[in-house]
Amino acid sequence: NQDALDYDDLAEYAAILELDASRLIMEVTANVYAGRVREDFSSGLRSGVNGTPTFFINGVRYDGPRAVEPMVAALTYSGGW
Repeated sequence: NQDALDYDDLAEYAAILELDASRLIMEVTANVYAGRVREDFSSGLRSGVNGTPTFFINGVRYDGPRAVEPMVAALTYSGGW
């Protein structure tokens, strides 16, 4: 929902999740989680993430097809790739 992240959208998501919408908006506008977001972003860069979603299987980035069958095969394969 990258195109639906204004305050009204966030309040709607909060309501769906039964969260306190007012608190969520206050925390977003106060940048309460900005440091954590920066840390997660930097960690992703160090791990080789260059977009989302990025999948890791046993600590190895999976760059194969995103269809169910190839991903299940990669999850069940005992060797490396």
